[in-house]
Amino acid sequence: MRMYDIILKKRNGGILSKEEINYFVRGYTNKTIPDYQAAALLMAIYFQKMNEDETVYLTEAMMNSGDIIDLTDIDGIKVDKHSTGGVGDKTTIALAPMVAACGVPIAKMSGRGLGHTGGTLDKLESIPGFSTEMTGEKFINNVKKFNIAIVGQTANLAPADKAIYALRDVTATVDNASLIASSIMCKKFASGADSIVLDVKTGSGAFMENIEDAFELAREMVKIGNGMGRNTVALITNMDEPLGYAIGNNLEVKEAIKTLKGEGPEDFEELCIILGSYMLLLAKNVNTVGEGRQKIQNSIFTGKALETFKVLVREQGGDVDYIENMDLFPQAGGIYELKSDKTGYINKIEAKKVGLASLALGAGRETKNDIIDHSVGIVLNKKVGDHVQTDDTLAYIHYNNYKKRGDAIRKLGSAYLIDKTAKPKQALILGIVDQKGVKRL
Repeated sequence: MRMYDIILKKRNGGILSKEEINYFVRGYTNKTIPDYQAAALLMAIYFQKMNEDETVYLTEAMMNSGDIIDLTDIDGIKVDKHSTGGVGDKTTIALAPMVAACGVPIAKMSGRGLGHTGGTLDKLESIPGFSTEMTGEKFINNVKKFNIAIVGQTANLAPADKAIYALRDVTATVDNASLIASSIMCKKFASGADSIVLDVKTGSGAFMENIEDAFELAREMVKIGNGMGRNTVALITNMDEPLGYAIGNNLEVKEAIKTLKGEGPEDFEELCIILGSYMLLLAKNVNTVGEGRQKIQNSIFTGKALETFKVLVREQGGDVDYIENMDLFPQAGGIYELKSDKTGYINKIEAKKVGLASLALGAGRETKNDIIDHSVGIVLNKKVGDHVQTDDTLAYIHYNNYKKRGDAIRKLGSAYLIDKTAKPKQALILGIVDQKGVKRL
């Protein structure tokens, strides 16, 4: 088998076999296939695309290129949730304890933020002492004993994906649904998930800004999941404005804690409830989504979800006092109030610009080596659809650096569109994709 022949076959629109895809993934991972040949194949895939079988073969090959997490010692169906990334998306922090409190084991591997979207691990590490690193044995034992653990991915999880993604990033071959879907799903499978609920975000703050692209990606991932024997459901969710009010690490943790107390923002709580309902359904913990909804809501009302979060924090070295008294969290040195310069209705808050404003303050990373400031960020005071008067406060900018504050003010100010008449607000859930097909809402 020669790499030249594989490139030629795909360039001419041929269908690659499982053996050919395995040959490419194995060879590029062990560096026997050079960058220039791998780049040529990726470009051929970009233009000629991959069919369902090819996409499944690529996902499986990348999954098998490194560590496979074995969760079979944990009783029950292990359901994972994956978000494609957004602004103010602290969902795992609240959702995981809600689902675990309902009796479904949550063995969660999460990632860090890069660019305008934040990462779950960075946010959790804003809780003093909280560690996202532990041995595989402790990870399994924590889930068996407490029903929940959240850690970072192992260094050798799907190494082929890391290598191929780095090449895609510099060869303009990122934007292909099959390549994106296989990259996401190979890590979910390698993490040991039995079933997967996908939160595919679309809008100005999402990777897939166009809704049709989001549906295409969702279809690809659901096909891969079900093609590899994992029950998979995708929800298309709105990321045209930030989720909730808080953007920034400990600010988002505090909002997640409020949500676990039943005091969170309406949109964020609703998303957690809906995603949680589907997770319970896929875990066969309930028979209907409606029953799942009631169970998730009950975990909040009874305080079980909050107590489960406290157990998670305690067992991973975090200081539970910060959960019980959120005033203990370090606060930024200054808070700037961004005022409205006109009277009218907020018809748009561009989520990406808000995320970039938070990034400018130091709440995220522009490069992998950047150090995060856990106390800075943005707290919105108004959301899309709200009426404002001139000089009303639109948002609070939490800052520690005066120069960075100025950059954030400019970015955040440009995110708002205020008009005299109100436009209809978009729904939070825009569609559902499962093995039965696509349902637009």
